[in-house]
This record gives sequence, structure tokens and C-alpha cells, in this order.
Amino acid sequence: MKRSEINAIISGLKPLIADQSFHLPPFAHWTPEDWRTKGEECREIVDAALGWDVVDFGSGDFGRIGLALFTMRNGVHGDARYPKPYCEKLLIVGEGQLTPDHHHRLKTEDIIVRSGGNLMLSMQNAAPDGELLDSPVTATLDGVVHSFAPGEVVRLVPGQSITFVPYLHHRFWAEPGCGTVLVGEVSSVNDDIGDNVFIPQMPRFADIEEDCPPLHYLCSDYGKFGVLS
Repeated sequence: MKRSEINAIISGLKPLIADQSFHLPPFAHWTPEDWRTKGEECREIVDAALGWDVVDFGSGDFGRIGLALFTMRNGVHGDARYPKPYCEKLLIVGEGQLTPDHHHRLKTEDIIVRSGGNLMLSMQNAAPDGELLDSPVTATLDGVVHSFAPGEVVRLVPGQSITFVPYLHHRFWAEPGCGTVLVGEVSSVNDDIGDNVFIPQMPRFADIEEDCPPLHYLCSDYGKFGVLS
């Protein structure tokens, strides 16, 4: 992805999110210039990978296969400085935009349709070796256990949620014709470097062509640009 494309995506998302009466934390608006005024008091933001994330999963077509999200809070596995056992994200799923097939080995997450359109999803059980299984899927929707055929399409409307446990393989997209979806994610600690299994394998973070300066750092940019170093 080009940095100019990422900048334009974030610039377009901020008013969309505000129009839904959802308010991001102050560091969502910090520029690289703002970061240069910050010190060790902001270390948690960097180490816990909080902030913006825009990814096309290597597709080269963000509007078709991609996701924009913002991590508001998170812990760090094995680091006593960051004892939060939970994570919270906002996912912005464009109409018809797919987040491709993946599961987690450690993370349990609730995916919550906060506002906007409808979220479509399908699920399949996975074995610890990554093999996808042709067995019925059991999942909890808002405290009620449901059974689904593998690959069955499920629709969630605003206010509904689903729980994905480890090795529950899933994909999701915004239903065409119903608009962008604001999705909440509440989970155990998130580790996007080591706890994502994509089938087929694909990059979790965007490969960025730096055609212009960043408007806001992505959570994957902190090391690249030496933030707080």
C-alpha cells in the first residue's frame, strides 16, 4: 500500500467514526510532530501496539480485501509492566470489504456490531496443526449457544455479537448495500505478530511504499520510525 493511500483512508475514517458518536482517545490524533514531544510516559502505547492499523493483507485492493482498525487498550504477554489481560479495538469494515480466513491460537474475542450496516461471517473449526475440519461449528451469540454447518453464512445486525475462541477459523465482511460497519472487538491480550494463522498464508501488516510522510503512525510504524527511541 502507498502511504498516501493509508493517509487518505485514516482521514476519511475519523469523521465517519465521529458521526457514529464514537470517540477515539487523544493519541488517535497525534501526528509525527506530536510524537516528537512525547517521552517515556507514552511507552505503553508503543509496546502494546496501540493505535491505527490499515492493512490490505497483500491483496493490493484494500476496498475489496482489507481492514482498518484502532487498538485502544491492550496488554503484553509476559510483560509485568502491562498487566491488562484484555484488549479493545474498533474495526471499520467497508461495505463488501472482506477480512480473510484466519484464526488465533491464544486469543478469545467478542466481535460486536456497534453501528452501521450488517456484518456477515462464516466459520470453520481448525485443528492445532492448522488443518481445517469439516465438522459442525458451535459458537455463542450474545450468551446463546448456536450450531452452524462449516462455512455457513451468519448475519449480525447492530447490537449483536459473537464469540470466537481459539482455533475457530473465521472470515467476515460488511453486507453489500447496507453500508460501513463499526465493529467492536473485546478480547484477551492481542498479539498480531505471533497469534494469527491465515489460510492461505498472507501478511498481517501492510507493506508500505513511502510516497509521502505519514499523517499518523500505524501501530506497526513505531519501530520503523524509532518512536520513543
